[in-house]
Amino acid sequence: MRSGPPSAAAFWTVPSDELFARLAARTGGLAQAEAERRLASHGPNEIVARRRSRWTLDLLKRFANPLVAMLLAAAVIAGAMGDVPSFAIIVAVILLSTLLDMVQERRAEATAEALKRSIALRATAVRDGTPIELPVRELVPGDVVTLSAGDLVPADGIVIEANAAQVNEAILTGEPYPVGKRPGTVTSEELADAANALFHGTSIVGGTARMLVAETGRDTRFGAIAASLAGRQAPTSFEVGVHRLGLLIVRLTLFLVLFVLLAHLALGRPPLQSFLFAMALAVGLTPELLPMIMTVALARGARRMAAAKVVVKRLSAIHDLGQMDILCTDKTGTLTEAHISLVGHPGIDGADRDRVVELAAVNACFETGLRSPLDEALLRHTAPETLQQWRKLDERPFDFERRRVSVLAEREGERIEIVKGAPETLIGLSSRVENPDGSIIPLDGAASARLRHVHDERTALGLRLLGVAWKPAAGRTSIDVDDDSDLVFAGYCVFVDPAKPSATGAIARLGSQGVKIKVISGDGAAVVEHLVKSLSLPVDGLLTGEDIAHLSDDALAARAEQADLFARVTPDQKTRIVRALRARGHTVGFIGDGINDAPAIRAADVGLSVDGATDVAREAADMILLAPDLGVLADGVAEGRRTYANIMKYIRMGTSSNFGNMLTMAIASLWLPFLPLTPVQVLLNNLLYDLSETGIPFDYAEPAEVAAPHGWDLRQLLRFTAIMGALSSMFDLATFALLRRLHVDMPQFRTAWFLESMATQMLVVFVIRSRRSFWSSRTHPVLIATTLGGLAIACLLPLLPLAPMLGFSLPALPAIGCIALLVLGYLVCAETLKRLALGHER
Repeated sequence: MRSGPPSAAAFWTVPSDELFARLAARTGGLAQAEAERRLASHGPNEIVARRRSRWTLDLLKRFANPLVAMLLAAAVIAGAMGDVPSFAIIVAVILLSTLLDMVQERRAEATAEALKRSIALRATAVRDGTPIELPVRELVPGDVVTLSAGDLVPADGIVIEANAAQVNEAILTGEPYPVGKRPGTVTSEELADAANALFHGTSIVGGTARMLVAETGRDTRFGAIAASLAGRQAPTSFEVGVHRLGLLIVRLTLFLVLFVLLAHLALGRPPLQSFLFAMALAVGLTPELLPMIMTVALARGARRMAAAKVVVKRLSAIHDLGQMDILCTDKTGTLTEAHISLVGHPGIDGADRDRVVELAAVNACFETGLRSPLDEALLRHTAPETLQQWRKLDERPFDFERRRVSVLAEREGERIEIVKGAPETLIGLSSRVENPDGSIIPLDGAASARLRHVHDERTALGLRLLGVAWKPAAGRTSIDVDDDSDLVFAGYCVFVDPAKPSATGAIARLGSQGVKIKVISGDGAAVVEHLVKSLSLPVDGLLTGEDIAHLSDDALAARAEQADLFARVTPDQKTRIVRALRARGHTVGFIGDGINDAPAIRAADVGLSVDGATDVAREAADMILLAPDLGVLADGVAEGRRTYANIMKYIRMGTSSNFGNMLTMAIASLWLPFLPLTPVQVLLNNLLYDLSETGIPFDYAEPAEVAAPHGWDLRQLLRFTAIMGALSSMFDLATFALLRRLHVDMPQFRTAWFLESMATQMLVVFVIRSRRSFWSSRTHPVLIATTLGGLAIACLLPLLPLAPMLGFSLPALPAIGCIALLVLGYLVCAETLKRLALGHER
């Protein structure tokens, strides 16, 4: 019969005797044969990553994207029609962007590998009654493991023995203070309340412990995090937007191609010529350079963000950062300094007393073993020359029964015992209290009430308090077991993980950009509420981990929108919050630095971490802030919106101009006795236009374009395409009518319309690149150069020796003059209609 582990929900709530029975374990450890049987049954105690998928399957998956599939079809058609440059450019752009995506999206395997590297490789377990060292992967449920300061916990389990065991659980809970561990039973299922449990990947920073292994490998909390990181990532906002755009262009292309083909065949036109013309229109409608424009725009954004101390790992995350309207942030290391500081040392009257902190620092200085962050804060606060005046005589270290540290010290012949520890313990051992003037009075009911008031006032602010007491020890050279009584209570030392001074201004900047901040922390509600008050953050509404545990996903989605503070949440709950907000249509960013944050970082549209974060958090992130400052992130949001604005310029111009021109040719081809452009000229038109727009990624963005979150608004894009495409078609048809009235021959007709089409498509970029009038909006020199350069090439083609081969013949001057006037009229009308076409973008 297999001895399975207890319920994964809360094994620490099971009494130790019952847990031993469930696991068929004993304090003397498992027999080696039984351990081997369990290893074969449960599998090794290691984090198993998702099997790496084959690159060929990844490639085929990306080719299934509607936009990519359409571009591939266009490349095949262009190649079949002899347009080798178009074929080569389209294929090269697709392969480049696809390969970049494949490289970028291999982060899940790297994340799991970093997770595996971050935990212990060997542990000491009891087998057949004898402690032996063995690889961590060989541990099984029921093993008894011994741990000491500096060890990493190799599995999940309960404490069966402890001697002053202190554990750093920050990677799971985000709590910067060491957590004391002791045997016993806990009724709360909250991980942060599990004082009797040890968790895989946490570290022992003080004392020793023996643990009973309850869960191993993928069943541990660490394993659950690894599984969530190795799973398939949900599509981000950028990926969803590109997919929907591809479907839109496919529909427009199919409609136009079928219309032209069926109409030509119905009119009795030659089938082959009709098919080639329809296919040329299809290629003309496809934005061949869209992947390249996106890649170049995102890459330039990445370079600018690198200069602002942000490393971009996934290029499309720049767009998602600009679209982000909710930022979920962990507290420690992002809003706080991530180190403990002494912020007060009050006596009975609530005022700070130097004697209180001096006594506590002497105790911390002479305490042996690994110092806690509280001890380090005390020593940083106290001048070394003050401590040098004292001499240590004896010490009694911390343990959980005493909950205090006692040190016997001497200065200038005065010998006293100094005790620091849990305030309630020290007050219970004290019979007297020290006044601000140094006098000593009995610790009666009134004095106890005053001390309790000072204590409760600080803890209500989320601060951590340490009690300090002393008593005379004249003539003594050691501390006896029963010496800690009749103490004189001196006061409290008050600690906090201080808020970052820059956080308030940075959050105000993000708020002005339309980004809502939500604080998600593993700390208690009082700590989180005190932090946001000290930073003057505009937040409202609180949900705790206990509240979230009783909410369905739908209910959480509704509540998460209203609440801005989340306290005592588990890693899984952080991920649920992110997914709930995304389900409500928000673009969500998450910034964190611990392993406990990694699943939420990966679940967000844009995952963020900091340079000093754990390997796992950095691997899971899309961006890494080299400076752990939200002000840097505010700069990145503006850059993301600038990048999106430039991508949308190309998409708007490409879809409206291409659709307008191709629609015109489709209509005109029904009543003209010849095709308005040959298939080769259609492809040449499209190629020159696309190349002229390669300067768009370098362009500036208007202040209004970076002021608020954006989104892929396809309705607005259709509106723009319909209005500006129709305007383009009207002037194209006017050009046809004019050229027919001038009785130009077919090569001149095609040349004149080719020049008109090129001029209107290229020059209109200066008009519609901004909502403001084109003469008051600054254009980047690179965009000016590529646009005018492309137009110059188009104008030179009819003058080149190869013009006849391309079907061009230079029109007469009257025709050229009329074309110039039509182009000018088109630009004036475009300037007039662009605000109607742009509407109210999000």
